[in-house]
Amino acid sequence: MKDVAPDAAVRALVEDGITACKGAFPRAWVEDLREDMMTAFWDAIQRPGGAVGRGPRRWYVEAHPQAFRGFVDLVTHPWITALCEAVLGPDYEIVEIGLDVPFQGAQYQPWHRDFPAPPASYEQHRITSLAFNLTGVDVTPDMGPLEVAHGTQWEAGLDWQAGMFPPDSEFPRYEARAVRKYPQAGDVSCRSALTIHRGTAHGSPVARPVLVLGVDAPGAGHAALHDLTVTPDFHAALPESVRRHLVCRVVDRLEPIVQKHQIEGLAMGAKA
Repeated sequence: MKDVAPDAAVRALVEDGITACKGAFPRAWVEDLREDMMTAFWDAIQRPGGAVGRGPRRWYVEAHPQAFRGFVDLVTHPWITALCEAVLGPDYEIVEIGLDVPFQGAQYQPWHRDFPAPPASYEQHRITSLAFNLTGVDVTPDMGPLEVAHGTQWEAGLDWQAGMFPPDSEFPRYEARAVRKYPQAGDVSCRSALTIHRGTAHGSPVARPVLVLGVDAPGAGHAALHDLTVTPDFHAALPESVRRHLVCRVVDRLEPIVQKHQIEGLAMGAKA
C-alpha cells in the first residue's frame, strides 16, 4: 500500500502547484482505462457537440462516470481521497470526469489555466479546485508532454484574456519555470487547476489519452460547467463515501453529452 500521508503532496501543491503519486494503479487497470477513454472519444467525436477542440488535433470529451469501469477504484484511491480532504476539506465535491486526447499533429497550446482565479486563491493562497490526471500510456518526449510552470497557481490574472490566458509578454517567465512531465501508466498527478500549463507538440503516431478528474471545495462552483449524470442502479451501487462527494443528477436514461466547458482561447492552439 502506498504511503497516503498527504503532507509532502500538499507542500508540493503549495510550492509548485502540482504533485504526483507514482504507480498508484496497476498496468492492467490502466489498460482498461485507456480502452474506456478511447471508446468514449470515438463515440463522442461522431456527434455534434460531443467533443470540443483544445487546439489542432487535440480534443476534450466529458463522459459519464459509468463509462469508466474503474471509476470507483479511482475516486476511492487512498492517495486521492487523502489529498482531497487535506486540501479541499471533508466535504469536497467530485464535479468532472472526462479525457483530453492529443493525436499526431497536435501543436503547442498557449499558456493557460483552467478557469479564472477566485479571490480565495490570489488573496488567501487557498486552493479551491484540484485537477487529477491519469495517462493511458507511458508518455515519451514525442507525445506532446504537458509543460507546467511551477509556482504560478497564486497569480491573480485579473487583466488576462478571460482571466485564463496570460499575455505573450509573460511567456518567457513561464518558459523559465516550465517542467515537462513524463508520467507512466499507473501514475496519478494532481495540480491546482490554476497552475499555468500547456500541452506541447505531439509528433508520435500513438495517441495520448489522459483522464481528467475535477474536484472542488464546497462553493467553488464548477459543477455547473459539467452536470454529471448517472443512472439509479449505478448510483445505488456506489459506496456511500462516493455518493456523498459526487455532485450529479440521477436520471432514468443517460443522454449523449453536449460539451459545456468550451475554452475558446484553446480552440486554435498557440500563436505561430
